[in-house]
Amino acid sequence: MEVCKPLKSDHKLKHRPLTPYRFFRGLVCLTLFLSTAFMLLAYLGPGAVLLRYLSIHYSRKATSFFFGLWLSMWPFLFEKINGTKVVFSGDNVPQKERVLIIVNHRTEVDWMYLWDLAMRKRSLGYIKYILKSSLMKLPVLGWGFHILEFISVDRKWETDETIMHQMLSTFKNPQDPLWLALFPEGTDFTEAKCLKSQEFAAEVGLPVLTNVLLPKTRGFCLCLEALRGSLDAVYDLTIAYKHQCPFFLDNVFGVDPSEVHIHVQRIPVDEIPTSNAEGAAWLTDRFKLKDQLLSDFKSQGHFHGEGEEEELCTQKWLVNFAVIIGLTTIFSYLTIGSRVCKIYVGLACLYLAYITHYKIRPNPLVSSVCGKGKKDE
Repeated sequence: MEVCKPLKSDHKLKHRPLTPYRFFRGLVCLTLFLSTAFMLLAYLGPGAVLLRYLSIHYSRKATSFFFGLWLSMWPFLFEKINGTKVVFSGDNVPQKERVLIIVNHRTEVDWMYLWDLAMRKRSLGYIKYILKSSLMKLPVLGWGFHILEFISVDRKWETDETIMHQMLSTFKNPQDPLWLALFPEGTDFTEAKCLKSQEFAAEVGLPVLTNVLLPKTRGFCLCLEALRGSLDAVYDLTIAYKHQCPFFLDNVFGVDPSEVHIHVQRIPVDEIPTSNAEGAAWLTDRFKLKDQLLSDFKSQGHFHGEGEEEELCTQKWLVNFAVIIGLTTIFSYLTIGSRVCKIYVGLACLYLAYITHYKIRPNPLVSSVCGKGKKDE
């Protein structure tokens, strides 16, 4: 059995030094992101939830619009401010598809770089994640995850199966755009986890992988079973980093990564087997291919078939940024200057914390109001 090795260069240094300027710039960016997220959630979050009583479809349109505006700040931070080079290869996927995305999990920030692709495909506001339930307990961010209908799991199939099935059943409306992201490995990659995965694979006769962990197949099969009739394709994304794998604060302060390489393969959903056993074997084969892709990346420094994706539009970002900052400024002024608004913000925070803790997502009171009641539910 081959011993796994980390997918990074031998040197231990960061790609860029953490200078006082980068540190100050990172603090400013982090403050902006958190303050804007809090104000948007406090003032708009309860309304988005209550709108579900009339129409889930239009509630999703509203949340995806504002989520996309806010989220657009992150790809711009990565590519324009930090100077990270994002290199795409493989298939040039079309815009506005409903898709399930499977991704390898190199580090804690892989999910953030999906935004760079989603933004270019006009799908930034529609991205949803299957994530561990502990993240729902984060203040402010956990509220956002709940409103955006991220699927939280405990990594215990006995409980996760019911939760996932219930949530996935609400995503079947083809009129609701969807990018549902799944990390089948279930955790980020480390040498210790890789060794355990290799030992298990050798015992049960599955492929022994070096650069990825053996995927957990039941969540993937359930997603396909529940959504197959409304999906256009599965996007198989493989992410690799030049030099060190970054962590969250590396992104904030702009010290790493220097390059992010994303290999995209689009598989029409009709080409994926329908039975769970064959679907599980298909996913395992995809991760075997990922393992080879990452081995080639280690030796060559890039994925094959690099293509051209459009550059992020600075003017469009400035408009988005101006809207977010404008709304945050107005909401902050109202909160500081009005006792009524202070009370509202306090009640809104309690409400958001309550519905997040108890996983409350209203359904339309009268299906005929929205004209799509059965589809929404």
